[in-house]
Amino acid sequence: MKPLAGWLLATLMTGAAAQDYSATRARMTDEIAAMARATAGETGRTSFAARVMGALGKVERHRFVAVGDEAAAYRNRPLGIGNGQTISQPYIVALMTDLLDLTGSEKVLEVGTGSGYQAAVLAELAATVYSIEIVAPLGRLAAQRLAAAGYRNVITRIGDGYQGWPEAAPFDAIMVTAAARTVPPALIAQLKPGGKLVIPVGEQGSHQNLLVIAKTADGGTQSRRVLAVRFVPLTGGPDGREKAP
Repeated sequence: MKPLAGWLLATLMTGAAAQDYSATRARMTDEIAAMARATAGETGRTSFAARVMGALGKVERHRFVAVGDEAAAYRNRPLGIGNGQTISQPYIVALMTDLLDLTGSEKVLEVGTGSGYQAAVLAELAATVYSIEIVAPLGRLAAQRLAAAGYRNVITRIGDGYQGWPEAAPFDAIMVTAAARTVPPALIAQLKPGGKLVIPVGEQGSHQNLLVIAKTADGGTQSRRVLAVRFVPLTGGPDGREKAP
């Protein structure tokens, strides 16, 4: 017999999956495409790659939102997922994914699994995704959701993403889905030369910028500001500056 929690999750996800959200998902991708054009002056991208838009059109976001929020899953806005965390706005998911320029062969690190939705999008576009979450209940639930949705190329763990995932490094690309006060040195160290790190940086409740950091062949970095954003804070860290809830 399945444990009660697992049985309940499976039952709820089966019910959600039975709903046909294809039309609302298509409207969401249309809105993302329109926003990409509208923000091109800031991001430098008038459109997102067809592979990225295809992933957004395929991944069933309603599987990764809080129970009761399924009908709102394809609205282009963030949603609360519990424990003070959110699932990002679909446009931001698309933008951050597009900025990594994935081709399909990469090993990607995601810091901040959250609901598992961003990991699912990355899994459609990369060979392997390593995703780490510091909030244990969220990490466990995301792992169950990803498995139930059939994603076998996502490896999850509970831990401090500020430190990265040293034993799985180096990574072709790294994405951070929470705002750090400063760029974690461990993530730069674990990024391959030629790879990209996409990360929001700034104080909670203050100015935050989405950055793309490219690692050069000599181990240096080149950073570019993309967009002003607002993310929940990155938790963890070695010196107490990034505190876990």
